Amino acid sequence: MTKSTATYWNALSPESCHRWAAIQGLEGIADELTLSIDPMTGEYTRLTRFLPGADTALLGGKTYAYPDEVFIVSGRLYDQAFDIWLEAGHYASRPPFEFHGPFKTDVGCVVLEVSFPNRIADNDATL
Repeated sequence: MTKSTATYWNALSPESCHRWAAIQGLEGIADELTLSIDPMTGEYTRLTRFLPGADTALLGGKTYAYPDEVFIVSGRLYDQAFDIWLEAGHYASRPPFEFHGPFKTDVGCVVLEVSFPNRIADNDATL
């Protein structure tokens, strides 16, 4: 099976606001919108929207056993693990087990994520 497909539509338009869902554990802080998913592998492309003033410090940083990619679409987001403000146009291709976050934003931020959870790596693996 392959990732789901869709014809052109504007995920950021006001008409698409009903498609966004609060991220469990981050209600009132961040929302997500899955753009494409492969139900067999779990690979997905989604948008994550951090609302103005969002701060995930109480949840700490994260790491995954699989690679992912992120692209800042709009706004800005502070990644404490890297001590950097990410702004529109910033991109990263993260290897498995790369620690990132916690995050905060003053103005809000939209992040495009492409994740590959079926590509689990060993702790000693490098890309």
